Amino acid sequence: MIGTVLSGRYRLEAKLGSGGMSTVYLANDETLDRAVAVKVMHREMSEQADQLQRFRQEARAVAKLSHPNVVSVIDAGEDGGHPYIVFEYVKGETLKQRVARIGALDPQEALAYAIEVARGLSVAHARQMVHRDIKPQNVLIDEEGRAKLTDFGISRQLEQDGVTATGRVLGTTDYVAPEQAMGHGVDPRSDIYSLGVVLYEMLIGQVPFHADSQVGVAMKHVNEELPDVQRRRPEISAAAALVVERATAKDPADRYQTVGEMTDDLETALEVEAARAGTTTGEATSVLDAVPGPKRKLSVGGRWSWAAIMLLALVGGGSLLAVQLISSGIGGGGANQGKGKPVSISSATDYDPQGDEEEGGEEAGLVADGDPTGTAWGTEHYDSEDFAGTKTGPEPGVGVYVTTGSPSRPTRMIVRSPTPGWDANVYAASAGPPSELSGWGEPVGEVSGASASQEIDLRVRRPATFFLLWFTKASESRDQPGRYKVELSDINLLG
Repeated sequence: MIGTVLSGRYRLEAKLGSGGMSTVYLANDETLDRAVAVKVMHREMSEQADQLQRFRQEARAVAKLSHPNVVSVIDAGEDGGHPYIVFEYVKGETLKQRVARIGALDPQEALAYAIEVARGLSVAHARQMVHRDIKPQNVLIDEEGRAKLTDFGISRQLEQDGVTATGRVLGTTDYVAPEQAMGHGVDPRSDIYSLGVVLYEMLIGQVPFHADSQVGVAMKHVNEELPDVQRRRPEISAAAALVVERATAKDPADRYQTVGEMTDDLETALEVEAARAGTTTGEATSVLDAVPGPKRKLSVGGRWSWAAIMLLALVGGGSLLAVQLISSGIGGGGANQGKGKPVSISSATDYDPQGDEEEGGEEAGLVADGDPTGTAWGTEHYDSEDFAGTKTGPEPGVGVYVTTGSPSRPTRMIVRSPTPGWDANVYAASAGPPSELSGWGEPVGEVSGASASQEIDLRVRRPATFFLLWFTKASESRDQPGRYKVELSDINLLG
């Protein structure tokens, strides 16, 4: 169709891209003498009534949206059996092309793009529209670095019950929300999930799941948690990692309930990354300029003080512990609000009943010194990850325990480790501490393949004073390849 003039006005000059429903052309608006993008529906698709309705719906829907981060609709029509939509022409590249060209983006840039997409999406959601195909291919980056959301081709208006019709799985499986993959009804939280996956890809440089088929990828979104962002890229702040974690929760009830909530936390995460870097770069500068100065708000109504933001900035890779402390008192509110208050820890002690009773004893106190990254306790080096040949008993291992200021029933243990990948059980005792592992009773928590910032759920039935982290599998040593040890920089309990 190159050279075709639609409706005597739009001359098609070059093909920009093509999909299953339509082809997009660079065209010249001969009336106003300007470049535009024209999406022309394939003839065979236009003969299907439902597809033609979807195409026309896109034109009507996007025409109602006016926002700097949404590609504008200029015109729509039909010529010679070719329905078409005319959009503003965005000269630049797609976000997908940018990630493919650069790889993992600078955290500030990734967060800035996510904020702009979220702002554009908020306008659609305000009009009761669910995009249903949020992906980097549908985000255009213009010459000024601004992100613009496009392609509302499979969007749906919300029904009276607040969700779109069920039974059809539409969207791209690399970014599909679990409920969407299962063919269930979707709502704005489905777009939030997809945006969370896009943010993950920008931060890591690739999508979270791979499989032999699209169905396989979709089922991973249903059944598997996204890989830990900080483990894949340790320099990412906890504030940014937590946005990904909450946005991509499997249960929609556990996600941000509105894209506005997500935007608030994205803006805070950008503040954190900028504070850590000492300056802002590129698009992050203009995005931060658009954030009201006094607004340091988290999604659940708490306030982030500059002291809290600087604490996050100063904590190395961005400790989850720091976020917990801020959300429970220092800064208030936050995505982790409700997970509990810090339990006072008075001391930490090494524990080696199956060996010489000594396991980095002089350094054990470092896991409770309030410095989550600058100091660390470590076990000895071992020749096998499961302590074979050196420890004996039904559960070979070594450990470290913390003593609380008073008997308590914490529900979480937060552990930060520079050597992730270890396995451990958690035990609790009200008296002692027991001299043998058998004296601790049954485990109250467990972890396998621990992350750099690991949260462990605890099932403490009676108030206890001693809490033992017992390692049954060590990580590969950082300084002696082929040998194994565990290092911890911080242990905290939340009640």
